[in-house]
Formats: sequence, C-alpha cells, structure tokens
Amino acid sequence: MNTDQKKPSLFSLTWPIFIETLLYMVMGNADTLMLSQYSDDSVAAVGVANQIISLIIVMFNFVTLATTVLVAQYLGAGRKQNAVEVSLVSIIINFLFGLVLSGILFFFGKPILYTMKLSSRLLAEANDYLMIVGGFLFIQALIMTIGAILKSYGFTRETMYVTIGMNILNVIGNFLFIFGPFGFPILGVKGVAISTTVSRLIGLTVIFALLLKRTKIPFSLSVLRSLPFYYVRDLLKIGIPAAGEHLSYDAAQMLITYFITWLGTEALTTRVYTQNIMMFVFLFGIAISQGTQILVGHFVGARRYAEAYTRCLKSLRSAIIISILMASFSYMFAEQLFSLFTSDKQIISTGKTLLLLTIILEPGRSFNLVIISSLRAAGDVQFPVYMGILSMWGVGVTISYFFGIVMELGLIGVWLSFIADEWLRGLLMLWRWRSKAWIKKSFIPHIEPA
Repeated sequence: MNTDQKKPSLFSLTWPIFIETLLYMVMGNADTLMLSQYSDDSVAAVGVANQIISLIIVMFNFVTLATTVLVAQYLGAGRKQNAVEVSLVSIIINFLFGLVLSGILFFFGKPILYTMKLSSRLLAEANDYLMIVGGFLFIQALIMTIGAILKSYGFTRETMYVTIGMNILNVIGNFLFIFGPFGFPILGVKGVAISTTVSRLIGLTVIFALLLKRTKIPFSLSVLRSLPFYYVRDLLKIGIPAAGEHLSYDAAQMLITYFITWLGTEALTTRVYTQNIMMFVFLFGIAISQGTQILVGHFVGARRYAEAYTRCLKSLRSAIIISILMASFSYMFAEQLFSLFTSDKQIISTGKTLLLLTIILEPGRSFNLVIISSLRAAGDVQFPVYMGILSMWGVGVTISYFFGIVMELGLIGVWLSFIADEWLRGLLMLWRWRSKAWIKKSFIPHIEPA
C-alpha cells in the first residue's frame, strides 16, 4: 500500500484477493476435475500427495505471515526503509528454506507416503506427483513471499493478474498431458505435476518483475550484502508462532486423512471431492480476512487501535453472512456439483450429507479466518497457536477418531469433529479480540518513536 496515497477500502483490497484465491482454488480443482476424467484412483493419489505439500507450504508461511505483519506496520508508521529491508530479507530466507524442504520431498517422498499407508495402486502416482511438484516447491515459496509484499503495499490486483496467467497455463498443460491432443504424450498424474510446476515458474518470473516495477525495492548484490539481518529474529519471533497455528491445523488434517484411509479409497475420494467444493464456500472468508489483515496492520502501525478493532468486527459479520449463503447454495446444488467429478451414487450421496453439515461448520470457520488474521496483524501471534493446538488435537482429532472410527459414523463423524473444532476456536478468538489484549502486542521492533 503506497503510504503517500489515500488508503484503499476493504472492498478495493479484497476483490482482487478474492479473484486470486478463487483462481488458486481453480488450479487445484482443475487438476482434480481433469484427472477425474482419467481415473478416480489418480484423484485419490494426488489428494494424499497434496496433503503433504500443503503441510510444507504452511512452513513457508512462517516467513510470509511475518513479512505481511511487519511490512504493513512499517508502512502504516511511515517507515518505508524498514519495509524495504524486511521485504528483501524475507525473500532470501524463504528461498533458502524452500530449497531445503523441496530437497526433502524430492529425495524422501516415497518413505513419507509409506507412513500414510497408501494402497499399492496409488503409491506410484502419488510419488510421481510429490517428486515433481514437491521437488520444485521453492518456486511457490518465492511466489508467496513476493505476493505478500505486494499485497502489504496495496498492490493486490498485480498478484491477481499473475494468478490468472498461471491458471490459464496450468489448464492448458493439463489438457495437453491428460488427453494427448496434437500428438502430446498422455502422462496422467505426471503430466499434471509438470503443468503445475511450469506454470508456477513462469508466474514467479512475472511477479518478480512486478515487485521491482511497483515497489521500487532495490534488488542488487551490493544491496543484499548490506542488509541488516537482525530482521531474521523479528521474522522468526512473529512468524514461527503464526505459522505454528497453520502447521498444527495441517498436521491434524494429515492424521485425520490417515484415519480416513482406514475407511477405504471411496471415503478418501469423497473427502477430496467434498473439500474441493467446500473451498469455494470459504473463499469469501479468506479474501475478507486477508484484506482485513492488511488494513488492521496499517491501523496498528499508525496506533489507530479503535479503527483496527471496529474493522475486524465489521469484516467478521460480512464473512459469516456470506459463508452461510454460500454453504446453503452448495448444498442445494450438491448433486450437480458432485456430478462434475464422478458418477458414483454413493460418493454423491455421502458428499451431499457432508455439505449439509458444512452450513453449520462454515460460520465457525469465519471467526477463525477473520479474527486470527487480525490478531496476527496486531502482533498477537501466540494465543491463536496455543488455542489452536488445544482445539485441533484435543477436539478435532479426538472426535474424528471416536465418531468416525470407533462409533463407525465414517465421514459424518469426521465432519462433526470439524464443526466442534472450528466453533470452539472461533469463540475463543472472539473473546481474545474483544478483550483488546492484542494492543499490548502491537509494537514495531527496532524503531524508536518518531
């Protein structure tokens, strides 16, 4: 956000984030939808591999989340040079971190999949996808970091345009490698992985050029050598607890996925299809939470706490209303939506029941999306982690195992655990925001008051 200009409204920040997030989801759904025409087993294999990849991407968030907080607060306080320095340090750190994690997935992907007890007919395809997409995941780390910087500066439309281009390239690549027109080889899962990776590489090239053009951040060897790397401490101090909340969630989801594998391939496939539809339900909540995070960060940096407090609660109301409407819409058209992926009547029937439960689940998720983002923007990053670990594992994992496996309710029991977890965490986050304890956390490190 250019601090020399009038700060944009939530809507002007949010609608490009909405489109961008929608297209990121479309990229994943395009893979699933197009692979569903190839093989249901391939869908299940990619679904499990993506659970692992999602966990790694969360680890990148410890830098990107902290970058968003620090850059927004520095810009809000009018400290532009500090914002530039944090941006450059975060790019370097996440690039190095991404290389290490990509190497782990490339060389140790198969042993990781073995621990998931994947059936032998799914293992080979899941490993191919993990080696290609996971092995080049450092590209995504850079895209995420640069995107976070651009958004904090207010350039949300630029990141949206990059995502549009990446999606177009990904769909074209999927079409070529899955259906084999014009003599292209039919590569199935391997082709989808290649398409995803190439589109991300091109996207990285473009978004890096936009960073240099829009923010005027200097990026040269001499500048990098003179960077004050004490910012790494700040990034870790804010980022590790913030990413810990996401890491706990994804780790819990991986364990729940492990439980679902006990129910069979059909249950696993149903979960993948249902979650792909659900992503569109909470899409608005994600966009609102990210736009709110940028504004709250700027308000807190400028010490305008009353405006930050009100902004969060207004955004929360909007997110809850929209989530209920979207969940209800998805349930009304459940059969048509599932028919896009499969003709299996049992999968469609179970999936429809899960979408009915989603109407109860999604308002609870809205609390977490909006308020946790606002707490993070204010620098209050530890409370969501502690409460998240307590709820996700003590409630979510425990109830999913008890109802889903012990009581033999299957996926219905798993969804009941999701509802209990989201609502418990959400109400705890609301209490924290209303207490205004986050005001004590809202400081900008390494800066003397002007």
